Formats: sequence, structure tokens, C-alpha cells
Amino acid sequence: ISPTSTGSPHTEEGFRRDVTCASFDEGSHGPRRLLFFKTHLRCSGLLSFQELAPPVATPGRIEGWWQNPGDGEVTGKTVGGRGCRFGSAPMGNFCGRSSKCANASSPLPSEVPLKVGDSFVSTSSSKATSTGFTSSHPSISHQLPTVNLKSFSLNDLKTATKNFRSDSYLGEGGFGCVFKGWIDENTYAPTRPGVGIVVAIKKLKQESFQGHKEWLAEVTYLGQFRHENLVKLIGYCTEADNKLLVYEYMPRGSLENHLFKKGVQPMSWATRVNIAIDVARGLSFLHSIDPQVIYRDLKASNVLLDSDFNAKLSDFGLARNGPTGDKTHVSTRVVGTRGYAAPEYIATGHLTIKSDVYSFGVVLLELMSGRRSVDEDRGGIEETLVDWAKPFLSGRRTMVRIMDTRLEGQYAKKGAQTFAELAVQCLHTDPKSRPQMADVLATLEELQAPKEPPRHLGSYQTMAHR
Repeated sequence: ISPTSTGSPHTEEGFRRDVTCASFDEGSHGPRRLLFFKTHLRCSGLLSFQELAPPVATPGRIEGWWQNPGDGEVTGKTVGGRGCRFGSAPMGNFCGRSSKCANASSPLPSEVPLKVGDSFVSTSSSKATSTGFTSSHPSISHQLPTVNLKSFSLNDLKTATKNFRSDSYLGEGGFGCVFKGWIDENTYAPTRPGVGIVVAIKKLKQESFQGHKEWLAEVTYLGQFRHENLVKLIGYCTEADNKLLVYEYMPRGSLENHLFKKGVQPMSWATRVNIAIDVARGLSFLHSIDPQVIYRDLKASNVLLDSDFNAKLSDFGLARNGPTGDKTHVSTRVVGTRGYAAPEYIATGHLTIKSDVYSFGVVLLELMSGRRSVDEDRGGIEETLVDWAKPFLSGRRTMVRIMDTRLEGQYAKKGAQTFAELAVQCLHTDPKSRPQMADVLATLEELQAPKEPPRHLGSYQTMAHR
């Protein structure tokens, strides 16, 4: 916070003068650059002062706090030891010179319940140590809903992955590593490699409390929902400080790899259309549930592909229930991925299903163009895909300029035009003007080549064991 008039910025009086507000992002290698805005604001009457506890920052996601490594250790509060938040004013993050940013929306309470249907999961903010969760952290068993999932022992999963050996390693996510394992198709007992079915096993980093919260959300949501376009969660393990999840294995990996990885055979236009339909079908299902489920983290890396390029949504750690009753939105800490998050969510922390619709519009552009949502490799200037593509979406002649050159012109012009029109609607700056995902799905399905009857829409699992 840079005061533009006299007065100490360390005092409430100083803060109530003209200030410069800015919002930063935190990339995978630390802070990167000014992200959303920088403006002078007369704060008199808008600021309230209170102590703010810093949420755990996650690399690669939009977080409510930012730290500059060059400033050394900080306490997680603005200079002078006071947090500063907006009493009103729809602006994203409010940053202090302590190099931490407090989100503009009201801070979440220390306990954030996730309620899905008749289940309840407490994600109380128990502290974590460098070696795992403290003894004060409650047993996970009483926090989990009664879901249709297999409870694995740690020894089971060690056997399935050959003790998490390096040759079983598949990759690393935000809060843990993923390994390839083998289990019996019927009993789910661990087997030796080559026997039974392949599964993907995510092992949570023990020091990640934010990962623990997302682990709970993943179990809660995927433990209840069964849909052909949601990745199947088979089971979980919770022993001492070990938290693991067992998923169906998606052999073709993520959509991100097939769109952006060098040396990968480009997908045909028909395959891209089918993937868009699958993603729309998954989101439409989530939005049709009562209460609605907001996915909140749609991006190419979270869309996984099976051997036939059928797409499924994965990673429900950031999912939230939508507003209920007469509420119009959910107020929450701003998290997500740069380039995909809806602008009104970034600015206010107000979350609705239309936030997912915006992210879907970005994915449509990625499928059309083969370009990433944020491009950092063009002349050293960062540019979002939305900003680059929007001027070309309105006309058929200009639309050609955004099409993936690897398609070599082999795409249905009418289908591409439909993609462009839908993208414009989904990316509307006014969330109320964005379409419902059910309507987007209906439009996309008209592009699909005739085949077998439509697949089932999915189901909500009752809270009972198999």
C-alpha cells in the first residue's frame, strides 16, 4: 500500500488516505507479476481493520496471499500488524507492502463445512506440522460421509504400487504425487503388475493442510456422484498422516498434453468436438444437482481422457456447493487457475455456476486454437487467450485466424462457427448473460455425428455402503 498523501501507512489514519491497490498472482516458482489492476482509490469509509490469518498459498493457483521472497519472513499481516479488507468495493485483492495480499471478500471462518445432500464434512482449520497433522487433528474417519468407496490400507496401496517405486510414478499435482497401481477388478485387492485393472493413486503431501481440505472435498463429492464424464473415485486410504485416493486410470492423460505438448499427434476436429460435449455434459450434471455443485477449477489439465478419448472431469478439491434459498452467489476466497477464472469471481469472490460457464468458454478457445489460456512465450509479453481471441470471434473470416494450424484446415466450418458463438456467450463479462450449461450442451450435441442413443446423465449415490 503506497499512501499518496502524508500520514503513516502503519496507522488506520494513514490507510484511510489515497492508496495504490494492486493484485498479484503466485506462480509455480513464486510471485510473478502484477495481475489484475493498479489504481488509486479513496478509501475513506471503505476500509475496516481486523486481524487476518493467512490461508495456505498454493503454487499455480490464484490465492488470497502473496509473499515476496526478497522481503524475508513476514507474519501474514499488512505492515503495522493489521489486516486490511474492504467493507465494500468490488475489487479483487488488497495488497500491503508486507507483500501479502488479503482477499477483498470477507475472510472465511475457521471452520468451513462442505455439505452435499445429506452428508456433512468438517474442514476445520487444525494446524499441520512439517511432518504431518498434529495430534489435535481429529480422526478423519468421523469426518467422512458414508460413501460408496473402498477403504484401502496403506499396505494395500504399497503392494499395488510396488511401494511407490519410481517406475510407478505418473506425475505430480498441486498437493501430491500420482502413482500407477494394480488391483483386482472385483475385490479391489492389490495385485502384481499386469494382473487385474490399472488404477491411479494420488498420495497427499503430509505437510499440506490445504491439500487435506481438498482431499476431503474430493472424497465427499466423487464419493457420491457417478457420471460417465466424472472420473471415478474407487477408494481412499487414511492411516496416521497418510492420505491417499484411488481413481480409475485414464490412459491418455490430460487434455492439456494433447493440445499443448510438443511432439504429440494433434487431435482431429471431431475428437475435439466430442471432448467439448463430454466436458459440457459433466458440468451440466453438476449444475443440475440440488444443491448445485460449482466445479470451480475447469482447465485443460483437469480434463482426463480414456483410451477412446472420452473426456472426464477430475480433481474436485476446489468444488463448492452453489447458493441456496434466495442467495445469488457463494462468497469465498478466490482460488483457481490464471486464465480460466471468471473476472467477476476474481474481483469480488462471488461464485456461481456461471463462473464454470466462463471457464468452459476458455476451454472452447483452447480446443479451437491449440493455444494455452495464458501465453508467456510470445515476445516476453504475457497475453491471455481470451484477450487475444475475442476480436476474431465475431466474423467467419476473422475466426479462421484463431484455428489451430495443426488441423491444416480439416475442420467443419459450421462447427467451428458454433464453437466461436458459444465461446462469445460463455465469456460474456456479465455472468447473467452467460448461458446455462444445459443449453450449451444441447447446442454442441447438434454438431455430433449420429451414433448410438444418448448416454445416461449420471446419478447421485445414496449414502450407503456397496
